[in-house]
Amino acid sequence: MSAGHGGRRVMPMSGVQGHEPNNPAVRPHLRRARRYPSHRAATRTARRPGLARVRRLIVRALEVAGLVAAICTAVVVLVHPKAVGSQSVAADSVLNRPDPRAFSIEQVAAKVLPSVVTLQINQGGYPLMASGIVLSADGLIMTNNHVVALASSRPPQSGSFEVIFNDGRTAPFTVIATDPASDIAIGRVQQISGLTPISIGSSANLRVGQPVTAVGTPMGLRGTVTVGIISALNRLVSPATDPEQRFGAFYAIQTDAALNPGNSGGALVDIDGDLVGINAAGQGAIPADGSGTAYRGSIGLGFAIPVDHAARIAAELLATGHASHGWLGAQASNDIDPHGAKITVVENGSPAAAAGLTVGALVTKLDNQIIENGDMLLAAAQSKEPGTPVTLVVTDSSGQPKTVQATLGTDLGRR
Repeated sequence: MSAGHGGRRVMPMSGVQGHEPNNPAVRPHLRRARRYPSHRAATRTARRPGLARVRRLIVRALEVAGLVAAICTAVVVLVHPKAVGSQSVAADSVLNRPDPRAFSIEQVAAKVLPSVVTLQINQGGYPLMASGIVLSADGLIMTNNHVVALASSRPPQSGSFEVIFNDGRTAPFTVIATDPASDIAIGRVQQISGLTPISIGSSANLRVGQPVTAVGTPMGLRGTVTVGIISALNRLVSPATDPEQRFGAFYAIQTDAALNPGNSGGALVDIDGDLVGINAAGQGAIPADGSGTAYRGSIGLGFAIPVDHAARIAAELLATGHASHGWLGAQASNDIDPHGAKITVVENGSPAAAAGLTVGALVTKLDNQIIENGDMLLAAAQSKEPGTPVTLVVTDSSGQPKTVQATLGTDLGRR
């Protein structure tokens, strides 16, 4: 509501003027009073109506002044609300004016679109499309491992990669390295430069309810922007890749921004257009008949790899061709009863052995992550950097609860 409509409109008031009396009975008295000044009674008779008019005018003026004062007071109260205790209510709060940093989808889209590309994978004449993120001006691209896994596992002549940029330019793309455990892959475009790298943010302090924007190529539709919020954090996601490869899982950002096939490898950004996640997976709806075939299309359950984890993995892949992950050195069952990860193997010399974990112990928490089964324990460890100290909540084989400390090792050379 604008200030001009906060209350009644104050209209300007006309002045009040007196008028000469028109009563013929009065005019002779006035004439006689001027002609015969010694006739005091006639003079007093003529003056009394004048005094009465003056009194009425004064009273009317006081009434008008009082009304104006009351209206002005009301306007002042609306513009400067009365303080409550030692605090006053800001005018912006009363008038519901928007925050100047309010979420602008247009500005975010304009900033991010040049930094998100379409990856086209040509397989037997039928192109598959996904998304990628520009990391450097000279053409370094990050995407998901599962995007490039199919083509990378086949002979070179059976498939080729091409990148389509937001401005319509195209360039060939070569895969540099992949990490199935984190579902991250990096590659480089050829014969092109002057690209716009994405602005890297942080996933360390994300909040549930925070607005986010997803950018990518769902269903082959390049440059698609969808908007939502972060609906949950630390969701365990295990991407469906080559079953012969080692277990891959990560703790993901959950969002209700629409993610569809083809959004994989695209960007999830915050209100400043800074990258906070790499879109990686979406949950499909399972039919009520129990056929097990999920419907394609967004149902508001999408998942993204946190950028802090993805950026570290990408840097290691670029530097060495390999990525390292936290290693606990314990195997656990996926039984749902009892609730937790029941230790089945503890490797000699491992961080788990150094922390005093034994076969039969039940791990229920790693730092702030609730552990429900063995896969969650493995994912919680490998989502962290080697050398990270962690706290484990454990119920030992005798049923006694305890808290132990461990420093994660590295899984490099143990695959």
